[in-house]
Amino acid sequence: MNHELPAGLHPDTLAVRQAIARSPYGEHSEALYLTSSFVQPDAATAALRFAGAEEGYTYSRTSNPTVTSFEQRLAALEGTETAIGTSSGMSAILLMCMALLKAGDHVICSQSMFGSTMNLIGKEFARFGVQSSFVSQTDAAAWQAALRPETRLMFAETPTNPLTDLCDIRALADIAHGAGVLLAVDNCFASPALQQPARWGADLVIHSGTKFLDGQGRVMAGAVCGPRALIDDKLAPLIRSAGMNLSPFNAWVVLKGMETLSLRVKAQSANALALAQWLQGHPSVARVYYPGLDSHPQHALAMRQQSGLGGAVLSFDVRASDPETARTRAFHAIDSTRVCSITANLGDTKTTITHPASTSHGRLTEAQRQAAGLGQGLIRVAVGLEYIDDLKTDLARGLDTLP
Repeated sequence: MNHELPAGLHPDTLAVRQAIARSPYGEHSEALYLTSSFVQPDAATAALRFAGAEEGYTYSRTSNPTVTSFEQRLAALEGTETAIGTSSGMSAILLMCMALLKAGDHVICSQSMFGSTMNLIGKEFARFGVQSSFVSQTDAAAWQAALRPETRLMFAETPTNPLTDLCDIRALADIAHGAGVLLAVDNCFASPALQQPARWGADLVIHSGTKFLDGQGRVMAGAVCGPRALIDDKLAPLIRSAGMNLSPFNAWVVLKGMETLSLRVKAQSANALALAQWLQGHPSVARVYYPGLDSHPQHALAMRQQSGLGGAVLSFDVRASDPETARTRAFHAIDSTRVCSITANLGDTKTTITHPASTSHGRLTEAQRQAAGLGQGLIRVAVGLEYIDDLKTDLARGLDTLP
């Protein structure tokens, strides 16, 4: 491809075309550069490049052409100036927090975030003097009230894992910027195929490329997208020292996955809506959590903020009289499936099913799970590309035979 693409291209075009320039060999598929280091033409050039005074690749822990293509493509899809690839989604969050926070600083997060995110910020960073407050995902006034003079970062995940709560990104951005605070948004669930948080005012966008960006559950990857001043001046120097970088092979796999991102997510969203509507009418289901349903409390916000689609992830509560019974009934429904994969990953073309209270959020305290609304009867389904009637039959196998 030519080094310079014309301006104004649609994201679907950028998803298959944005990358670094072809090598002299003229490869059509982006090249995979499996090398740990790069040969320099002479010692003087090596000195300039290692000092950052001249552009050029030196060592794959600092930069790699395949990783650069991944970063350019993701930034183009998110509508940000640049991006930086990391070894996983959690390492992207770690990089962001290490680069932007210090002892005595304060961060505000949603109390409905992914369990590992809550543990990383609420427990691990607390050991180094970073304070945190966890507030209602949907209550903008609660975010405003939690602000302190030492607040440096607000971090939201929308939709949340697994209850699909949304936050109004524009409202949170206004609150953050009014206080001189940065807003970061985890866009893993929606992906840039449905939602561009920077468009609504977010300063940084976090990704687990392991999920929808790859789309087939093959590799671990992560990224932080944002303005060049923050990424290049704050995050890039740290990743060079700490080694949280994305491997070239994983970058290449996710780079190719992004070519079909829009097609996959739209088809999976259609499947998820049909499944959510079916579950909503099943007598063994107490409640369905899916932004595409009219019954979702933030349905209107989802339709506006997520390009009119509800996404590919839903959750539902099985009917039960008490938590112990709920857990037993949820396990029965999950174990009765024959098509769905029992795994906590999501974003795969294969539908996955899991029990959040004992897996992705199992390390949280019961009080934290209760605050987030995570009951023992909750089941999360990340919908794939299987034939929709086969998925309904698979879930009915357990729901129709609950003890």
